[in-house]
Amino acid sequence: MVPAPFEVLAKRQDTEDTWTLELKPRSGEPFEFAPGQFTMLSAGGAGEVPMSISGDPDQPERLVHTVHALGLATQAVCATEPGQVLSVRGPFGRPWPLEALEGADVVIAAGGIGLPPLRPAILRMLAHRERYGRVVLLYSARTPEQLLFTDELVAWSERGLELLVTVDSAGPEWRGHVGVVTRLIRPAKLETGTLVAMSCGPEVMMRFMLAALADDGVRSDRMFVSMERNMQCGIGLCGHCQLGPRLLCRDGPVCVWSEIAPWLSVREL
Repeated sequence: MVPAPFEVLAKRQDTEDTWTLELKPRSGEPFEFAPGQFTMLSAGGAGEVPMSISGDPDQPERLVHTVHALGLATQAVCATEPGQVLSVRGPFGRPWPLEALEGADVVIAAGGIGLPPLRPAILRMLAHRERYGRVVLLYSARTPEQLLFTDELVAWSERGLELLVTVDSAGPEWRGHVGVVTRLIRPAKLETGTLVAMSCGPEVMMRFMLAALADDGVRSDRMFVSMERNMQCGIGLCGHCQLGPRLLCRDGPVCVWSEIAPWLSVREL
C-alpha cells in the first residue's frame, strides 16, 4: 500500500493525447509482474489512477506505462519529464492466463487504448512462439493517427503475429480496412472450434466482438477480457470497482467472459 518512487527514464508521444513512459524503481529492485496486471500510478498531488502495465514482462528492470491523458491524474502523469519521479503501487490484479492457453490458437481483439494492456501478453507469446498455435491480432482505432505502436506492429508481424487493422474513418491515403473491428473476423479465417479469445477496449466493442465470436462457436469460458472500472484502492477494500459480486481490482482486471457478461447487460452497473 505504500507508494514507491520511480524515476522517469524516457518519454514518447504515441498520439495526440497518449504517451508511453519508461520508469525505473529508485530502489534498484526489478519490478516483476504478469501480463495483464496493473499499478496505481500518481504524479504529485493529482491523485492516483489505475494503469495497465504495457512493458515487456521479461524485462522487469523497466516499468512501462502507456497513458491516455484524459483526466487530471493522467494529464499530470503525461506531463512528467525524464528525471522526474512518479509514485507507484502494485502490481495488482489477475493476469492473462497465458499458461492455460498453450497449444491453442489465440485471437486478440484490441480497441484503441485497449492495446497497451495486451502488449505484455503479445510480447510473452512471441517470445515463446513455439508454445502457441496461430496468434492473431484484430486491432481497431478511430483514425489511422490514433493507432498505437505502429512500428512494433510491423515487427510483431515479422515474428509470427497475424495482424489485421481497421479504423472507423480515414482519408483517401488509408489503404486498410474501414469499419468496426468485428468486420475483421471473416478476413482472419479463424478456426473457432478450439480458439481462445482475449480482448481489451471500450466495453461496447468487447461485447459485440465476443458476441460475434460466440455466434461462430467460441465458448464463453474460453474468452477473456480486461476490465478497469473506477479502481481506487487496488486491493478490493473501497468497493468502487464492484461489478456484480466481483471487485475488479482484486478479481480482475482479467475476467472470464462467461463470469461477467450477465452483469454488463445491467444498465445500472
